[in-house]
Amino acid sequence: MKLLARLMMPLSIMTAAGMLTGCGTSAPADASGLRRVVGVDLIGARGATDADQRKIDRTVVRLCAGGVWRVDECGRHGEALR
Repeated sequence: MKLLARLMMPLSIMTAAGMLTGCGTSAPADASGLRRVVGVDLIGARGATDADQRKIDRTVVRLCAGGVWRVDECGRHGEALR
């Protein structure tokens, strides 16, 4: 019985270590999916001109359509423009 316990101990430690390694987290490989949803319209936009506001609005539309923002959050952006 003691021999079996001694043999099983390293095996159970290795099994637990292997399971914990598989449950780790890693950084995303890239942000291409987010870039496709958000776009690049905000780059350089300061909100000072009508063209800047259109860039902001296009980005908000993409965030709403992509499901990044909730419906009530999207509605607040529309209310702020009135």
